[in-house]
Amino acid sequence: MTDQNNPGDEPKLSKNEIIKANSKFLRGTIAEGLLDDCTGGLAADDTQLTKFHGIYQQDDRDVRRERRKAGQEPAYSFLARVRLPGGICTPQQWLDMDRFSDEYANGSLKLTTRQSFQLHGIIKKNLKTIIRKINDSLMGTIAACGDVNRNVMCNPNPNQSKVHAEVLELAKAISNHLTPATQAYHEIWLTDENGEKENVTSSPEPESEPIYGKTYLPRKFKIGIAVPPSNDIDLFANDLGFIAIIEDDRVVGYTITVGGGMGMNHGQKKTFPRLADVLGFCTPEQAIDVAEKIVTTQRDYGDRVDRKHARLKYTIEDRGLDWFRGEVEERLGYGLDQARPFEFDHNGDRYGWIDDENGNSHLTLFIQNGNVTDNDEFPMRTGLREIAKVHDGDFRLTANQNLIIANVSPAKRAGIEALLDQYKLTHCYDQTGLRLNSLACVALPTCGLALAESQRYLPELLTELDQVIEELGLRDDAITIRMTGCPNGCARSYIAEIALVGRSPGKYNVYLGGGFAGDRLNKIYKLSVKQEEIVDLMRPILERYASQRSDGERFGDFVIRTGYVAETREGREFHNDFKED
Repeated sequence: MTDQNNPGDEPKLSKNEIIKANSKFLRGTIAEGLLDDCTGGLAADDTQLTKFHGIYQQDDRDVRRERRKAGQEPAYSFLARVRLPGGICTPQQWLDMDRFSDEYANGSLKLTTRQSFQLHGIIKKNLKTIIRKINDSLMGTIAACGDVNRNVMCNPNPNQSKVHAEVLELAKAISNHLTPATQAYHEIWLTDENGEKENVTSSPEPESEPIYGKTYLPRKFKIGIAVPPSNDIDLFANDLGFIAIIEDDRVVGYTITVGGGMGMNHGQKKTFPRLADVLGFCTPEQAIDVAEKIVTTQRDYGDRVDRKHARLKYTIEDRGLDWFRGEVEERLGYGLDQARPFEFDHNGDRYGWIDDENGNSHLTLFIQNGNVTDNDEFPMRTGLREIAKVHDGDFRLTANQNLIIANVSPAKRAGIEALLDQYKLTHCYDQTGLRLNSLACVALPTCGLALAESQRYLPELLTELDQVIEELGLRDDAITIRMTGCPNGCARSYIAEIALVGRSPGKYNVYLGGGFAGDRLNKIYKLSVKQEEIVDLMRPILERYASQRSDGERFGDFVIRTGYVAETREGREFHNDFKED
């Protein structure tokens, strides 16, 4: 693409590239903006830079129109996302996050689809304080968003605690290695309350970024580590994946995958979700080096002109896997071995108690859409707070927005079970298989990209669908269903057996046929379905599934076999002949 105002010149970089280049390594004017009491928001360019610090500026879209009519600025607030490799935190850190949500945010504690915490509704005057508090709790928010490697995921895997310990250490090591080197985060957020050190940005080139360079990556980058047979982190949806190969109860290496990603845009067939390709195999000692060289290859060859075409999936799609492997191996200085075989059989969570070989117990709880809240009938947040006060193990946030109370010692189990009973948590996973395998993004009212509701609507829709499920005898059948308020796929909707993707207020595109193990894309079944029509649309399909499925046949496989949708594995095949509006 050529700059139309300067024919023959180099392609015009996207606006974000200019912002990053001029940011003095992510400083911008964020520090000055935090001191400005005249507005509840930050400068537009700075809101792109704060993402690298784990912060999104948002506003309450429920009142946006009303405030605009009244001549008021939007009701600005901020989202803070924690970088938590592998989703592991201590009981004290859980208590800290619970307290921060009340003292500095809107009282909600959100578990994300990337095994992390989010706090919503933070006003600007509290922003610096809460970031400091999170860091004081030995967590952080740097690189939880932005054009860098984000939170590194790994399988919680309570069944194989020794293997989990290994993959968790790798997740932490990769996370640390790929954390931006800039001191901007510390200067802006971790200085003393008087701000005496905040004007440390006078040098135009204050430092260097040995991995990322001055303009970081073209777009976000996601890494996950999976332990077969569980694919609960949806490894194929990540830019880079490591699949643990286990022999004699130890990790002998990792099969590497590259080029996954979920986002797309309605009506733009050049954009599409894509499953990752298998690249090769590396030893545990090589994994960090491999991760770095894959990141730097994308840094140098990713599209910096068109941000909609800037993910690693498009680099590989355009240039080819063989080219990509060759470039990575040249940077490594050695060849990758041939990929070792693996097999996944599910991408959900295993609920209830599990005992491990060390004599400890692990309890996976269902947290609908990751919302840790209290209500009169179900005081979940209070119950988890009380459990955290006595628990001597750890908490594990799953990629399906659920929670594992992990490493419960025999001495503590009876007391924790009593608290589970007291706060009505004991049977929280006594739900239909459909609900237990559901995900939703945040969407309205805070996400600026949302076209329709998601987490506020999916529970209501599931209540209606559950009636059909129960009637058909499918209560215990695990069927993955995911909803997003826009086509960006933050709840990994395009690998669900049933997906509803926001099209406009109250309307959703319906996709069917994703793989139960997260190994196949779904396909559009019907465009722009009104929310009140969804149950009627799905009923005859579910009826036929209940009566005509083969023994053990998954719903996603069934809808392909019976012709509702075509099988889709390659990204460019995702769009079919439906004409987008």
